[in-house]
Amino acid sequence: MPTHGSLTKAGKVRNQTPKVVSDTNKKTTGPRRKNNQKYKKMLKNDQNPFGRGRRRRRRRR
Repeated sequence: MPTHGSLTKAGKVRNQTPKVVSDTNKKTTGPRRKNNQKYKKMLKNDQNPFGRGRRRRRRRR
């Protein structure tokens, strides 16, 4: 079975690229946690003691 290029050159580009150090301490928040944080922030900033007010639907004609 023929190969595309010699096997002695395999991995040449990957070995030549400089190693980039990643931030291992940085942890991204998932969607559940992010939505929970937004919800808690909304409740904390809510000034109306009787809820968010009455929401009415628009009637279609």
